[in-house]
Amino acid sequence: MDQYSFWQQFSQRIERWGNRLPAPVVLFIGLWFLVVVVSTLAAWLGWQVEHPATAELVSARPLFSEDGVVWMLSAAVNNFTGFAPVGPVIVVMLGLGIAERSGMLASWLQQLMRHLPGVGLTLAVVLTGILSSLAFDAGYVVVIPLSAVLFQLAGRSPLAGIAASFAAVSGGYSANLMMGPVDAILAGISSESAQLIDPQRQVTLAANYYFMAASTVFITLLISLVLHRWVEPGLPPANADGTASSSVSVATGGAESAVPASPGGLLSPAVVSALTALLLTLLLLASALWPAGWLAGDGGFLQSPLMRNLSVLVGLVFAVSGWLFGRLTGRYHNSHALVEDLEQTIRTLAPYLVLMFFAAQFVNAFGWSRLGLLVAVQGAALLQWLALPQALTLVMLIVLVGLINLLLGSASAKWSLLAPVLVPMLMLAGIAPEVTQVAYRVGDSSTNIITPLMPYFPLVLALLQKYRQDAGVGTLLAMMVPFSLVMLVGWSAFLAVWLVLGIPLGPG
Repeated sequence: MDQYSFWQQFSQRIERWGNRLPAPVVLFIGLWFLVVVVSTLAAWLGWQVEHPATAELVSARPLFSEDGVVWMLSAAVNNFTGFAPVGPVIVVMLGLGIAERSGMLASWLQQLMRHLPGVGLTLAVVLTGILSSLAFDAGYVVVIPLSAVLFQLAGRSPLAGIAASFAAVSGGYSANLMMGPVDAILAGISSESAQLIDPQRQVTLAANYYFMAASTVFITLLISLVLHRWVEPGLPPANADGTASSSVSVATGGAESAVPASPGGLLSPAVVSALTALLLTLLLLASALWPAGWLAGDGGFLQSPLMRNLSVLVGLVFAVSGWLFGRLTGRYHNSHALVEDLEQTIRTLAPYLVLMFFAAQFVNAFGWSRLGLLVAVQGAALLQWLALPQALTLVMLIVLVGLINLLLGSASAKWSLLAPVLVPMLMLAGIAPEVTQVAYRVGDSSTNIITPLMPYFPLVLALLQKYRQDAGVGTLLAMMVPFSLVMLVGWSAFLAVWLVLGIPLGPG
């Protein structure tokens, strides 16, 4: 049996197992009931742990209680409206809806395909997905849908575009060629934890920069290899899933009227005008940042109004250029056509919004019950109790974080819980905080793509169902498990070689 046959059979088993699960909405309802039962039993049994940061005892909060029922009723609406993947997706997709339905995206992407074929397309999509972490979660709502369209226009399965970009955006979230918000957040938590042992110890923003910059290239190649070698050969061809390669559609699922790609070359008036509008809008935003413009703010670039409102600005950029393109091609000859396209875009989001309502109730109930906190702290305590050799300890740390990541998705939330235990403990064992932090980042990123509890997992599933109507949770898991396993093993080995060679993780 060759490697491809093994992966194909392995993926088919995962898909069959995963698709035996109920519909995603029913699955999240079932998980919500499970949290209600488990939290009530945990509280009744007196399950509690000592919080590593505050030394306070933390107990499970029962959802099946007077306080729990009142919370579930009073928080249901806010859970949904405040759920991170809801608002930004709607705003960005309104802008993308205009850009797509006007025919602008089809025209641009078809021109791009002439200059970026084959492996070059894969590498470009993967690298863009990894770098998108600089824009927080914009990669989920921009890069993944556009990657599906790019692969479709290139005559390849859009499912391959979804798989590659999801692996890059989520699995490669910690890696980047530039320092970003992830570095700032984790370094701050690591410094506070290290100061429990050494009050003068500081973990700088660039503590892992050399390794993460090199990891960007390594992960790009690794994801591309997995896609071409194992994942894409098992996917249906471009037109075998009911989609048309000559059209582009809003990538969030549901019924919609596809818009044919606009005729005309790269220098057609509509294309040139839309590109000009796009560049002018970007220049306007750049001028608002420099020097000390109205979008710069006082807290630095990462905390600027630009970064905090990026979803609105991304939607605005696409909307302006798409509207101009539609005006020049005659699609938006009046305001009614524009409004109709906006309404149609929202209609395509209906399945996603239904799924998000129930996902939000489950995720917030899991957090309110403190079950995630209890599991994370107990796992860290187990690692401390084992007291393994340094190399094995780092491997165990990566595996532990990968497993905890299946239950508690936020990188900063997990590190704020684990760092006060792991950083001082491993410092006493001779392992620097920078090494502990980088091992955490490897474990945290590698399993992001195979947990349905990750907030944007339902978004990717809805996008997958747009191109393959019978797709379920198992279909998405079967696509992503090869990426996760290879990244977990390959990235860990890359870190081990890096440390054995004595290469600095970052400046200083």
